[in-house]
Amino acid sequence: MIELIVAGAAAVGGHIKSKDFVKKKLRFTNVVETPAIGVIAGAATAVAAAPLVAVLPILGAGTALALGAGVGTGVHIGARKAREGSIYDD
Repeated sequence: MIELIVAGAAAVGGHIKSKDFVKKKLRFTNVVETPAIGVIAGAATAVAAAPLVAVLPILGAGTALALGAGVGTGVHIGARKAREGSIYDD
């Protein structure tokens, strides 16, 4: 049960932080024009988080996957908002 709560919190936190970062900080770069940037960022985050969650006893592979999915969706939505120019709405 605790693992599900931690995985959900990681996914939501990763989504919100990555969406805000991409929307505000990367709006003037060519990175937001890449169509698969969300998939790339999500996969890279899941791979990077996998060794960390493997060491911690309360977390598992699901937490790394949830974090990767949250970051991937956040980057995708943030890039879309940056392309549209809507940086101040939520």
